[in-house]
Amino acid sequence: MGLVLRAHRPGLVRYPERRLCGRRLLHRRLRHARRSARTGGRSRPQGSSQIDKPARLLLLFLDGVGIGEDHADINPFARARSSLPTFLQLMGGSLPTLGNAHTSGPRGRVIPLDATLDMDGLPQSGTGQTALLTGEDAADLHGRHFGPWVPVALRPLVEQHSVLQRALDAGRSAAFANAYPRSWPGSSRRSRFIAALPLAAKAAGLLDRHEEALGEGRAVSSEIVNDGWRTHLGHDWLPEISPQEAGANLAAISGDHDLTLYAHYATDDAGHSQSMDDAVAALQRVDAFLEGLLEQMASDTLLLVTSDHGNIEDVRAGHTRNPALGIASGPGEEHAQEMSDLRHVTPFVLRALGIE
Repeated sequence: MGLVLRAHRPGLVRYPERRLCGRRLLHRRLRHARRSARTGGRSRPQGSSQIDKPARLLLLFLDGVGIGEDHADINPFARARSSLPTFLQLMGGSLPTLGNAHTSGPRGRVIPLDATLDMDGLPQSGTGQTALLTGEDAADLHGRHFGPWVPVALRPLVEQHSVLQRALDAGRSAAFANAYPRSWPGSSRRSRFIAALPLAAKAAGLLDRHEEALGEGRAVSSEIVNDGWRTHLGHDWLPEISPQEAGANLAAISGDHDLTLYAHYATDDAGHSQSMDDAVAALQRVDAFLEGLLEQMASDTLLLVTSDHGNIEDVRAGHTRNPALGIASGPGEEHAQEMSDLRHVTPFVLRALGIE
């Protein structure tokens, strides 16, 4: 559900001198984060053009989804392509692969996003999601890839300069569609380990959809369906819900806001299981969710699907250095091809909303 400790925890590391440099860079970036996006720094792709502005934008985050090989024994997208009709529709009718990562069609296009951030090692969620949500080079600031939680030194960056906060500062309406327990994150030691998306939402005052909202269809569980809330959190009064119904609920939420953010984490968990069956099932659930979303989403909405690193696309070995999956569908989608790595997502979203 994205609410508990994940199985893959960061190890104990003695930080090199580069970490200290990263902290100094962080303070400088905090002062100039907005200016860098306007002046063509690394957080904005070169040659970016004025975007045909959609009425609203839905940013749908899928944890740990990359673009992999066209090999049915390795890649669950390739194994299950016939049972992923909505994914294929959004991907232009064909499966993006390492050999052909850019696909497009009448309903959407794929944007491969470099998740390595010019850093050695395997990309991780903490720095990857921070880069995605702020447009800043989080791996460079921290000195390495780090996850799954946001490094303590980078939390002010996420809290003060997330795409959610910047949309609100510009007078736009924004929503974080995920439901979280009213008591989250609590006061235990585990409460210090916070993922980037709920951290950004909490700082922006948008972590405000709890049990009641989920029961009324005004929020969506991070696992899409309500099974975990009913079984593990004791809320057996919550309605059972299909992925299609959850997608329709997200469409309704997005229709009321200029910017809506939703996060789904089970794709990364399925990748870590290294089970083809689990990975296929996870993708099929997301596909049904997208089906319900597209059926009800307003036609003037730009849907932007993004991830933070590769994982599920190769069931052999956990995180990968493959491009993270990006998908754009809706008004202005053609401009999404200007993005090429995670640092470009937030500047693109802000420009699409007419903010920067």
